[in-house]
Amino acid sequence: MDTLSYKTASANKETADKQWVLIDAEDKVLGRLASATAMILRGKNKPNFTPHADCGDNVIIINAEKVKLTGKKMDQKEYIRHSGYPGGQRSTTPRELMEKRPTAVVEYAVKGMLPKNKLSYQLFKNLFVYAGTEHKHEAQKPREIKLNEIK
Repeated sequence: MDTLSYKTASANKETADKQWVLIDAEDKVLGRLASATAMILRGKNKPNFTPHADCGDNVIIINAEKVKLTGKKMDQKEYIRHSGYPGGQRSTTPRELMEKRPTAVVEYAVKGMLPKNKLSYQLFKNLFVYAGTEHKHEAQKPREIKLNEIK
């Protein structure tokens, strides 16, 4: 048997088969939506997944303002930031954040599920979140997927 015929194919940025995916977030639970989106952004649902390369798909999320949070998280969960000055810690709830920027809640959830390294910035640039049903990526012909069909 020729052992040289067994080669492990490692994908890189040039050889990755990147596609455009559309996800409708209406009445979806935020955490489940974010974990499935992070998996698609990383490319873990593809057979040629490579941990150190951007081989995931471009993801478009529509209806981000209609996402659900279970329990009392809409009022009790807190997003904390700090200005860098003494006493500069600020916090906001998802309800307040949805009024100002409806897409931010989904973006924060997905960003938190990506790896904490240099690759995460490249992966996060492949995510496009929109509050309504309209988006500007019709030319890419994204295919709509259902979250419960992802393996």
